Amino acid sequence: MERYDLCVIGGGPAGYAAAMRAIDFKKKVILVEKDKLGGAGIYNGALASKTMWELSSRYRKVYDELGKDRADRNLDITFDEVKRTIDEAVFDRKFQLTCHLRIIHAETGLITYEKGMASFVDKNHILITKDNGDKETIYATNTIIAAGSRPRYLPNIQVDEKVVMTSDGLMNMDDFPKSMVIVGAGVIGCEYATMFSNFGKTKVFLIDRADRILPFEDDDVSELISQNLEGRGVTIHRKASLKRLEIVEGQVEYEIETDNGTEVINVEKALLSVGRVPNVESLNIENAGVSMSKRGVHIGDVDTQTNVPNIYAVGDISGRIPLVNVGEREARHAVVKMYADFPVKPINYENVSTIMFLNPVVASVGANEKTLRENNIPYRVAKVDYSTIARAITMRQTEGFFKLIVSDDDQMKVLGMRAAGYHASSAIQTVALLMYMDKGIDELAHMIHPHPSIVEGVQEAARMLLGKSIYKSAVFRDKLKCYSCRDGVCTPLHIIDESKHIKFEEVAKHFHEHKED
Repeated sequence: MERYDLCVIGGGPAGYAAAMRAIDFKKKVILVEKDKLGGAGIYNGALASKTMWELSSRYRKVYDELGKDRADRNLDITFDEVKRTIDEAVFDRKFQLTCHLRIIHAETGLITYEKGMASFVDKNHILITKDNGDKETIYATNTIIAAGSRPRYLPNIQVDEKVVMTSDGLMNMDDFPKSMVIVGAGVIGCEYATMFSNFGKTKVFLIDRADRILPFEDDDVSELISQNLEGRGVTIHRKASLKRLEIVEGQVEYEIETDNGTEVINVEKALLSVGRVPNVESLNIENAGVSMSKRGVHIGDVDTQTNVPNIYAVGDISGRIPLVNVGEREARHAVVKMYADFPVKPINYENVSTIMFLNPVVASVGANEKTLRENNIPYRVAKVDYSTIARAITMRQTEGFFKLIVSDDDQMKVLGMRAAGYHASSAIQTVALLMYMDKGIDELAHMIHPHPSIVEGVQEAARMLLGKSIYKSAVFRDKLKCYSCRDGVCTPLHIIDESKHIKFEEVAKHFHEHKED
C-alpha cells in the first residue's frame, strides 16, 4: 500500500493550490481528480464565463461606437466563434497546469497525479477507483477535501443541458438563441444576462424573486445594473414566483406569478442559475467520521479543519464562499496549518475581494451599507462619481462610482468599499490591504497616486471623509456624497451654504453652451 503525507481530493483551483503548497514543505502528495485537471474553475466556471464576458464586452463596445446601423451592416459574431475563443483560453490554462504538474513530478518526485474517484475507507485510508475500473487503496496521514461543487437544480424542472441548461450546458448550444429565460438574479444570473444582452442576438428574460436584482447589494449598485440591463433589452420579472418551467415541442414554456397576475411566456432556452451544491455524495465521508452541515462539509469555528483533525475541507465543498480566490487561500492555509512550525492566524473572511462581471463591472470588499444597517453599526460614507475623475473622462467611461465606507469615529477604519465602473477591479485591492492591516484612511489620503488614474477617485473619497477633498461634496451634490449613518439616520458631512449648491449636470450644460467663449 502506497503511503502519502497528504492526499488532496479534487484537482480544481483549491486542490491544485493545496498540492503545490505542500510541495513547499517537501511533503509526498497525491492529487486525485475524477474528471478534468483544473475543475469547474476552468471548464465551465470562472475562466470560461469571464472569457465570454470579455468577448461580449469588447463586441458591445465596438457595436456602440459604430452605431446600430453601421454595426448591423458590418459587425457580426457567431456562437461558434465565441466557443472557439473560450476553448482557446481553457486550453491555455489547462496546458499550463498540466505541464507544470509534470515538471514538478519529474524534478521532485514528491507529487503523484491520479485520475479517478476518491472515497474514504476510514480517516486515513482512501479508495481510488480509476477510469479503467481498477481500484487502489492508499494511506494518507492528512487529507484535504477540495471536491468542488456543481450547479443546483430546481425540483420539478427537467434539465437536459440542451434546452433547459445550467452553466455546465451552455457550450452545448450551436447558436445564439433568439430568446432565453434566466432563473435567478444573483451574481451569476446577472452576469449571463449581461453577456447575452451584450451580443445583442438574444432576447433575455430574468426571473427575480425579490423586488430588485442583486438583493444582497446596496440599492445604488442594484439600480445601476438594472438600468443597464433593461437598456440592453433585458426584461426583469421582479417579485416573480416561478410556477412552472418545462420543455414544450423542443422549446421552453414558463409560467410566472407577479403582482400583476399570472403570465405564460415561451422562449427558446432556459438557464438555471440558482446556486451550487457541494460534491459530497461519492466521498463516503461518513466512513471517516466527518460531520456535515446544511451547506457542506462542516468546518465549525476552526477554519478549514473538520471535526476529524487530520481531514480538512476547502473551497466550494464547505459551502462557505464559493470563489476561486477564497478556495485557493483556504487550501494554502490548510497546508500551512498542517506543517508549519509556527502559530498560524485564522483566515480573515471580512476583507475578501470580489468582482461581479456586469455592465459596468462591480468590485467589492468588506461590508456594504445594507449589512451595516442590518447590524446597527454606525458608519460614514464617501461616494465619488466617475464623471468627476480625470481618467474616466479621458477614457470617455464616466458611468460608475466609488463608495468608501469607514467607521463612524475618529479612527475612520475602512469597513468596506464598492466600486462600479471601468477599471473598478483594479482599484479595490488598496482598500482591501488597508482592511487587512486594520488601518484608517490617512495613508490612502496622503499617498501620491499616478495621474491620470482611476484610483485617484478612491483617494478623493478618503479626502472627502477627512474634510480635505479637492471637490467639495456639498457643491456637486448629485455626483459627490459624504454622510454618516447612525441608528438608521443618515446626515450629510461638511455642510456648506445651501445657496451655493449646484448640480453637476448644470455645470456641464453651461460649459458646453459657452465652450467657444
